[in-house]
Amino acid sequence: MIFRSRKRLIPFLFGLGTFIVILAAPDFPPVTDPHGNPVLLSHEGKAALGLFLLAGIWWVFEVVPVGITAIGIGVVQSLWLIRDSRTALTDFMDPSVWFIFGSLLIGAAFIKTGLTRRLAFLVLSHISEDTRLIYLGAFGLTSFLTLFMAHTAVAAALFPLLLVVHGLYEPAGHRTVFGKGLFIGMAWTAGAGSIITLLGAARGAVAIGFFKELTGQEISFFEVTRFMLPLGALMVILLWGYVCLAFPPERTRLPGLKTKARGLADQLGRMTKRELATLVITVAVVAALSLRAFVPALGHINKSAIILSAVMLFFMLDILNIKDLEAVPWNIVLLFGGAMSIGFCLWQTGAAEWLAIGWLSWFKQAPWLVFIMGIAFFVLVMTNFIMNVAAIAITLPVALVMARFIGVEPEIVMFAALAAAGMPFMLLVGAAPNAIAFESGQFRTREFFLYGIPPSLMLLAVLALFVWKIWPWMGMPVLIGQ
Repeated sequence: MIFRSRKRLIPFLFGLGTFIVILAAPDFPPVTDPHGNPVLLSHEGKAALGLFLLAGIWWVFEVVPVGITAIGIGVVQSLWLIRDSRTALTDFMDPSVWFIFGSLLIGAAFIKTGLTRRLAFLVLSHISEDTRLIYLGAFGLTSFLTLFMAHTAVAAALFPLLLVVHGLYEPAGHRTVFGKGLFIGMAWTAGAGSIITLLGAARGAVAIGFFKELTGQEISFFEVTRFMLPLGALMVILLWGYVCLAFPPERTRLPGLKTKARGLADQLGRMTKRELATLVITVAVVAALSLRAFVPALGHINKSAIILSAVMLFFMLDILNIKDLEAVPWNIVLLFGGAMSIGFCLWQTGAAEWLAIGWLSWFKQAPWLVFIMGIAFFVLVMTNFIMNVAAIAITLPVALVMARFIGVEPEIVMFAALAAAGMPFMLLVGAAPNAIAFESGQFRTREFFLYGIPPSLMLLAVLALFVWKIWPWMGMPVLIGQ
C-alpha cells in the first residue's frame, strides 16, 4: 500500500481535494481597499490560495517528508501555470535559503571539531542539575544570543550543544519528553528573543523601512528595543513555564551532572587549532552580521554572502569536506525553499493583498484594540505559513492606511505586527529555528502544531495587554490627536 496508514491517506486526499475545489470554484468576489478601489482575485491568485492550503495541510500532517511537499509547491506552480517554472523554482535558491544552508554548515563545523562538546560541558558545569532549570538555562541562553545575532544562526549554533545535553540525559538517543521540551522550547524562545533588537532577524528592518516609506516617521534601533524588551522577556519566561507544564521531564534531576561535565571537559584537553579557527571565523561572522545595523558600508552586503564566506573558509582550511556537504539536511533546506516560493507566489499573484484587505476590512468599524489585534492575528497566521518578512510586507502597507481612517497611530500598529511576526509557534516553515529543532528527531510536525496552539493564544493575550495598557503607559502613542 502506498500510504502506511489512513493517518496519511486522509490528509493527502483532504489537501488535494481542497486545492481542486478552490481551483474549480467560481471567481471569488472582489474586496475594497481603504481608498475605495475594488481588488479582484485573479485565476492565478485563486490557484495560489489553493496551493497555499494544500501545502499547509500536507506540512501539518507530514503526508510526505516536508521537503518533498516543498518541491511540490514549485511543481504545482509550473504545471498549473500559476507562475512560470523559472520564477517558481528560482525562489528555492533565494538568499534567505542560502543563509539557512550556511547556518547548518556552521553548526556542522562546531560538531565536527568538537567545539560544541567543549562549550556544552563548560555550560553544564555551571548550571543546576534540576532539569527544569536546565530548560531555563537553555532558553535564557538562546534568547540572550538573539539580542546580538540572527535567530537562525543562534539556533544553528546551539542545536549541536543541545544534542550533547540531551545525550547526557538519554545516552541511547531515544525520544524523550525532555528532548521535546528542550528543542521545541529552543525554537520558540529564539523567536521571542529575536523581536527585542533589530539584530535578531531581518523582519525588523523590513518593517521599519515600510513604516518610514508610508508614514515618513523614523523609528530608531533603541526605540525598538525599549518597547520590545519587556514583551520579549515576558514571553520567554511564560514559554519556559508552558514547556515545564507541557513537557515535564521524566527525571527531575540529573545527579552528578556538574561533576560529569567537568570530567568530560578535562578529557578534551586544550583547544585544537581547528577548534580555534572555527571559533574565530564564527565570531567574525557574528560581528559582521551585527555591525550591518550600524556600519553603512556593511549594510549593503547581503547577510547570506557573509555567512557563505565562512562556509567557504571551513572547506579551504579542511575543517569540513565533501562528506559534510553531502550530509547537509536537505529536507530542511528544501522546506524553506518551498516556503519562499509559496510566499512570493501569494504576493506576485495578488492573493496575499486580496487576503489582507479582505480580512482587515472586517475591522474597519471595530474598536481600536480589536482592529490592532485583528492585524496581529492575521500576521501570526500568515507568518506560520510563509516567511515573516513576507507576512510583514503583505500586511503592513494595508494596515497602516486603514489605521489612519480609524484614527489609530501607525506606530502601535507596526509594533503589534512586528511582535506577532516574530513568534510563529505552530508550523516548521514559520521560522528557521523551528525547522532546525525538527532535525533533532524528538518530535513530529503534528506535535509541533498542536503544542504550538496554546502559546500562540498566550502571545495574543500578552500582546493585547501591551497594546491596551503597557505600551501606552511607556509613552507609545495610540490614537491620533490624543
